[in-house]
Amino acid sequence: MRLRALLDTDALGLRLLGGEDELDRTVRGVMTTDLRDPSRYLSGGELVLTGLAWRRDAADSEAFVRLLVQAQVAALAAGEAELGNVPEDLVVACVRHRLPLFAVHESVAFATITEHVVRQVSGERAGDLAAVVDRHRRMMTSGPAGGGPDVVLDLLGSDLDLRAWVLSPTGRLIAGPKEAGPGLPADTCAKLAAEHLAAARTGRRGPHRVTLGSSAYSLFPVRSSGRSPQASRDVRETVLSDWLLAVEADAGDWPEERLDLLRGVTQLIAVERDRRDAARTVRRRLAQEVLELVQTGAAPAEIAARLRVAAPVLLPGLGAAPHWQVVVARVEWQDGGLEGGPVAQSLLEEILVDPSATGPEPSDRIAVAHTGDEAIALVPLPAVSTEHEGSESGLLADALLESVRDPLSAGLDDDGRVTLGVSASVHSAEGLRGALEEARHARRVAAARVGRVCAAGHQELASHVLLLPFVPDDVRRAFTARLLDPLRDYDRRHRAELIPTLEAFLDCDGSWTRCATRLHLHVNTLRYRVGRIEQLTSRDLSRLEDKLDFFLALRMS
Repeated sequence: MRLRALLDTDALGLRLLGGEDELDRTVRGVMTTDLRDPSRYLSGGELVLTGLAWRRDAADSEAFVRLLVQAQVAALAAGEAELGNVPEDLVVACVRHRLPLFAVHESVAFATITEHVVRQVSGERAGDLAAVVDRHRRMMTSGPAGGGPDVVLDLLGSDLDLRAWVLSPTGRLIAGPKEAGPGLPADTCAKLAAEHLAAARTGRRGPHRVTLGSSAYSLFPVRSSGRSPQASRDVRETVLSDWLLAVEADAGDWPEERLDLLRGVTQLIAVERDRRDAARTVRRRLAQEVLELVQTGAAPAEIAARLRVAAPVLLPGLGAAPHWQVVVARVEWQDGGLEGGPVAQSLLEEILVDPSATGPEPSDRIAVAHTGDEAIALVPLPAVSTEHEGSESGLLADALLESVRDPLSAGLDDDGRVTLGVSASVHSAEGLRGALEEARHARRVAAARVGRVCAAGHQELASHVLLLPFVPDDVRRAFTARLLDPLRDYDRRHRAELIPTLEAFLDCDGSWTRCATRLHLHVNTLRYRVGRIEQLTSRDLSRLEDKLDFFLALRMS
């Protein structure tokens, strides 16, 4: 209830002494006290009733009012029975601190005011609770079974004036409100997903509150409907696969009833998530059967027959037999105590979704199986025409991770890695076994790189990078130390930047002019530095063999 409503109730006999501009404050409770410091018993929003027994002299008023303001009470009502009137020093203190002050006539008992406030506040809360119950009922009857997450989000907008979106852990927009107006930009989706994953790794209970630009968001996890927040022993098992509900509002001061309503919304969305996962069961089983045939050395005719069964499921209506690509992913944790295969499977299914598609079933055209820490995806591609047979087509490794790298890095924190390898496309069952090995080799190349989320494609397997990951660690360390340690030591002592100079010189193919321009150096300064490099390493950078050794050492360092 509002303070103004108290003043308008004649039966209470309240007289306003100060605070005319603050009468729209909300009263959430009432407390009667004559303690000099009642703040420990206040939670904010109360109408404080006092008989002034705490006041000994004028100085006490300032201290008492200051304590009430710090406790964020709604107003103070002082009885006139004890002193005959309200002291002027109390009026002045309340005006100074913008605390509304009422005088209570000696004929009005504090119990009368207390009963009135409690009855009004309780009635309003009961009405709010009834509204919450009604909203729960409407959302349950109009939820995913009756139209998907969009229906629930529309109800949030119409009933609570809340704009909300459902996002995947990689920041893909799954569902949003249908009303006109700007949507949620892709970069905002990615940032919200990253913030959510980082907060989820800490184990804190949602909602997680975050501000991007001038907008505040509250992020609610969407967990499987069959799993409670405590059901998973390790948050890493689900943090990279759970959806999230992003609400454009700061839930920090929401009442518990509204938070419960939003948690109920996440449960409705979780039902849709589980239904989507169930729909992928057939595709997963197909992938498992095909990969078992490939890995056990089955006849190409048997594999081809299984692919013919898979093609209509993955690409319904496709006339010609598709080409296929294989994508291999691994999720690995530093402590090694958690199997990464199921997480890698969920991630691949998300990463390989058509980026132009939206909704909870965005044209799933992939089949993903997992074994141990590894997940393997069979990706169908439309048949390539003869005139384009030699052209590049299909999935590219770097493009797959371009938009999801930041969210996944946040979810992996400092103890996990995702590495991914992509094969070339093949057009027959005979080529599938080679494609699988090619994708696995590419993933090992990615694993040799620095970073939490790395990928490599088949194009890189014809390069030196194919060899580097398989060089034994002790050989790598000895090779790089012999060539680069003298330069590193010199740089530490003299701040000479010989290592950056060497990298730039090789990158410019030994061109003095281009390298000097890139480093913003005079050519003579560059020649001096290169001379120091040659002197310290006993190598000659005009010789191809020595350039190659330096190039490989830098790549392996």
